[in-house]
Amino acid sequence: MKNTGECFCGDVRYEYEGELLDARSCHCSRCRKVSSAQASAYALIKSAGFNWICGEEQLTSYVGNEGFGIQFCSKCGSTLCGILEGVVHGVMLGCVNGDPEVEIVRHIYVGSKAGWEVMPQDVVTFEENEV
Repeated sequence: MKNTGECFCGDVRYEYEGELLDARSCHCSRCRKVSSAQASAYALIKSAGFNWICGEEQLTSYVGNEGFGIQFCSKCGSTLCGILEGVVHGVMLGCVNGDPEVEIVRHIYVGSKAGWEVMPQDVVTFEENEV
């Protein structure tokens, strides 16, 4: 099954083969900033099935101290994916085209969620990350 995704302006597009794995929403302050929202919505992929269709030259990367980072469109600012040591390992669900047929299975770092966010009653939550 081939799926696609793209940034807000449409200049950067990707495709991936296979299903999305371990979809989660992270409520830590760093993920709130990277997604400009109350939480991130993110799923892992198998890197071997991921390809940039166009606009790869417009990607900007931010990598932290431990080799984890993000890639975003330098034109519109959409965060498209997460990287580990330069390899795409997951995608932001908001940039996936169509229905990715995945469900958020857990909400992590809800202990540091924004004070204005109200968590729904019927979701799986963890104060930090699941152990």
